[in-house]
Amino acid sequence: MELSENLDEKRQLLPDKSGVYLMKDEKGEIVYVGKAVNLKHRVRSYFQDSHRLLPKVAAMMRHVCDFEIITTDTEVEALILEATLIKKHRPHYNIRLKDDKAYPYIRLTWEEDFPRLLIARRPDQSGSRYFGPYTRAQSVHETIRLLRHIFPIRNCTNQKFKNATRPCLQYYIKRCPAPCQALIDKDSYRDMMRTVELFLEGKVDVVEKTLVEELNRAAQSMEFEKAAKLRDQILAVREITAQQKVSAEAGRNLDAISWALGESDAYLQVFMVREGRLIGRESFTLTGVEGSDESELAHAFLMQYYDRTRDIPQEILIEKLPADEGQISEWLREKRKGKVELKMPIRGEKQRLLAMVRQNAVIARDEAMRRMEIKERDRERALLEIRETLGLDELPYRMECYDISNTQGTESVASMVVFTDGRPDKSQYRRFKIQSVEGPNDFLSMKEVIRRRFIHQAEDAKQQLGKSHFAKTPNLVIIDGGRGQLGYAYEAMKELHVENIPVFGLAKQHEWLFEPKSADPIILDRDSAALKLLMHLRDEAHRFAITYHRKLRTKRNLSSVLDEIEGIGPTRKKILRQTYGDLASIRQAGVDELARLPKMTRTAAEAVKAYLDEYFDRATVNSKTSQQKNTENSHSVESVIRKAGDG
Repeated sequence: MELSENLDEKRQLLPDKSGVYLMKDEKGEIVYVGKAVNLKHRVRSYFQDSHRLLPKVAAMMRHVCDFEIITTDTEVEALILEATLIKKHRPHYNIRLKDDKAYPYIRLTWEEDFPRLLIARRPDQSGSRYFGPYTRAQSVHETIRLLRHIFPIRNCTNQKFKNATRPCLQYYIKRCPAPCQALIDKDSYRDMMRTVELFLEGKVDVVEKTLVEELNRAAQSMEFEKAAKLRDQILAVREITAQQKVSAEAGRNLDAISWALGESDAYLQVFMVREGRLIGRESFTLTGVEGSDESELAHAFLMQYYDRTRDIPQEILIEKLPADEGQISEWLREKRKGKVELKMPIRGEKQRLLAMVRQNAVIARDEAMRRMEIKERDRERALLEIRETLGLDELPYRMECYDISNTQGTESVASMVVFTDGRPDKSQYRRFKIQSVEGPNDFLSMKEVIRRRFIHQAEDAKQQLGKSHFAKTPNLVIIDGGRGQLGYAYEAMKELHVENIPVFGLAKQHEWLFEPKSADPIILDRDSAALKLLMHLRDEAHRFAITYHRKLRTKRNLSSVLDEIEGIGPTRKKILRQTYGDLASIRQAGVDELARLPKMTRTAAEAVKAYLDEYFDRATVNSKTSQQKNTENSHSVESVIRKAGDG
């Protein structure tokens, strides 16, 4: 490929060191992140005739206009930095763990005197123990529900715990020992939670042995009520964990990883064996695998999965070893603080276990492909129904929907959501801050947004750019609302001479469609594919708008409260806002954690903690006062009614 003088000069100056390289397109966006033992040799290998490159690399290099390097002292440092940058930038040409940022964890709050089990999205709370990630939120809920059934774990918030004046219902149905009322001491409660921790680690045999020992002690001291509870817990543990044991030859603590390849995705299965027992199975999808070999796939999954999980076993069985097996093994050992072996078994019990994982991956792939085929047929049918029902000249290949969100006229925003070929096209979504309308006027706000959208398109056409997200003309415009919002939107379109674009309003009350020139609604069958797709489009616009509105409102509230805290200036305020997002999360963080943030000191952290404790206590008192007044008003109304009845 031809190089610019600047790029050619940069290539000549590449160092003979390990590190990471970032390939960039003409917009400066990172399209690929890679690591290298020798940056000079690795990066230069990309800049050669395209016919000598792999198809995926050749396709990428057609978009590469610049590159950047970061040198490291060791190959393992390069490996870690590569994983961090891929997670941060999610480059188009890297293999990516699909939606890995959304995978939930089970959090055991050891930093609290009386720990709880919570669901967490990020394993970042100091002092807590995390288990996961889990691909299905449902499995997390089921696990927590199961453990609360076996063990009486408190599930109230710290605020409720602090303000409780008597035991709650959970105590009376024997689901909580009421630590809020000191009906169980701290040491006894934490001993129980250590048993819960063993259960989550998969050490079910140890849990059962511990419970049996406690049962025997309770029976000997004639604590029969306690013994009965322990007996029920033992029976529950035996019943629920009566699952298939793995052969002893396969190993006592390991993960087995295999996959099945689709057209552009890889479908992976991870079987987790702990203490010789198969304790769980997780399913994952890797995107962007086309043109990659299985060694690259293994590298991408190991780095992205074990970067997030806290539970790393002694042994990992995998379908194909990555090319940088040594560096990954060293990285895993550092994370685990102990021995970790990567193995690709070819015979014996471990190979049979891996074959079972592979079979499950094939089933998962085939099921995913079947669901995709069904969705594709449903989308095609829905688009045809929309064209026929609404009398469109062509299929609505590009549909746009608009919604307004505000709170009594403040932080008024709008959303533009785009569906391409019946699918959400999130790269085309846009958000607007309402500029010309004061107060809660959804009609004028909608008119402003539609004007701005089509003015952008006209300006783009005038400059003959054709590259902006407003350049494409929609085949169908949907307005979230009834006749009012639709009328103002259509008025804006007429003013800009784009009224030939089909536009309809979708009113939520009856899910009726309205068109600008007809008084009669268009009523679609509730079960029709067309209405379901239009409702999906409308609901997505509503979600996108309200999410943006809440973000602005939270940012405003957060800033206004932090402004009141002595010692918290613009820099510290920005760091707190970016790290935690809302006041409740800042309050839940400990002083030590706050003090570790950049630009923060312990004095500033203590000031934040003290102010927020007072702020939330004051809010609680105000809430109780308001409830009391409402009760008194209710009683006075009842008294008036009673007297009127007596009269």
